Amino acid sequence: THNLPPGLEYLNQQLDQIIIHQQVELLEAILGRETSSKYEIKDHLGQRVYFAVEENGCFDRKLCSPIRAFTMRIADHAGREVIRVIRPLRCNSCWFPCFLQELEVQSPPGTIAGYVIQNWDPFLPKFTIQNQSKEDVLKIIGPYATCGCFEDVDFEVKALNEMTTIGKISKYWSGFVNNVFTNTANFGIQVPVDLDVRIKAVMIGACFLIDLMFFENSLDGL
Repeated sequence: THNLPPGLEYLNQQLDQIIIHQQVELLEAILGRETSSKYEIKDHLGQRVYFAVEENGCFDRKLCSPIRAFTMRIADHAGREVIRVIRPLRCNSCWFPCFLQELEVQSPPGTIAGYVIQNWDPFLPKFTIQNQSKEDVLKIIGPYATCGCFEDVDFEVKALNEMTTIGKISKYWSGFVNNVFTNTANFGIQVPVDLDVRIKAVMIGACFLIDLMFFENSLDGL
């Protein structure tokens, strides 16, 4: 733990489960107009350990919502920014395999912790988790269908051979009223307790990417 990035001590405390809950502004819930996304990051007991705020332009949110560029700033209880997630504007289609999604995670801000890279696949959502040296560490493989009506949706975290499952990122079903009228996001991340703390930070970034790519606008027509 000597070289642990400042502010990530919590992720190194035998943590194997992270809960991410989106906070929905009252105005957004009533009028259906999106404001900047805000999230609470909690432990398995429901205690908040980090708070995340998305920064981008209104133009990006209106015209490029599912693939919009953003910077997610994650702060601890003292208000100190400990993780920064940067997503550039890129494609979200198997028809453009050379320009798929990439995410950079920094911790502390300005220092690379790792990357989330979308992999081309005609059927399944697939991502690679890389360390700060862009070396492949883990894979994330989602289901054929991600609509998640009335049930949880699991994206499995696997070893590089894609055979061994070591964890998962889950979109939790939280009830018809909650999902339809607020479209709120509730996610759980399960990883091995001994996973490198920087990679745990990258997994948080992966969760945000999965939310925006597959779930944010799934109920807009309701």
